[in-house]
Amino acid sequence: MSPTDSSRPTLGHLVEGFRRMAPLSLFVIVFGLAFGVAALQQGLSAAQTLLMSGLVFAGAAQFATLELWGDTIPLLPLVAITLAINARHLLMGAAFYPHLKDLPGGRRYASLLLLSDANWAMAMTGGTTASRLGILVGGGLALWTTWMIGTGLGVAFGSGISEPERFGLDAIMGCFLLAMLVGDKRDLGVLLPWGAAALAALAAMAWLPPHAHVIVGALAGGVVGLLLPPKPRQEGHS
Repeated sequence: MSPTDSSRPTLGHLVEGFRRMAPLSLFVIVFGLAFGVAALQQGLSAAQTLLMSGLVFAGAAQFATLELWGDTIPLLPLVAITLAINARHLLMGAAFYPHLKDLPGGRRYASLLLLSDANWAMAMTGGTTASRLGILVGGGLALWTTWMIGTGLGVAFGSGISEPERFGLDAIMGCFLLAMLVGDKRDLGVLLPWGAAALAALAAMAWLPPHAHVIVGALAGGVVGLLLPPKPRQEGHS
């Protein structure tokens, strides 16, 4: 098998990624349900709500855009707030590029359609390139599926948990990402960028406008990561 072939995930890798992400993705149903309810209350139709969840697949950004939804939609503020919330995906995609570069262009970009915090964090914890891609795509499919199930339940029943923070459910993703960090190799190449991003984001939350902490934290972590010396490759292929 050539190096290029060995870097491409098989159906087995995708199934394994789906299986590994499935337990966490069940919690996504609650957030999808809450979004479905909130979207209907904001005036979106059932079809519009399902279409937004299916095509956008960005929970925080979708909730934020509901605040701007109405008879007239301010397009520029909507684009700006969506970009601010999802700016982290620029660096997430860049960080994952070494595992995508051997794929054909179409498959490379298609693999990123289901990119989210959870499957990216799990995929970055280690393994071969093929297994990482399996987690990214298969795990992303698990998250997308449960997000759509939750949205559908919210649309169907029109009621549910509209304030997940009352039950501590809003902390699930943060706890998951923390577990990924703690479980990863404890070297400066991991701890320094994460620490810089966390401190910068906390400062931005205190002193800058809403959602600015996403960009500030991502930039701070990215700059620190760039300044660190490169680590030797651990995989046998280029």
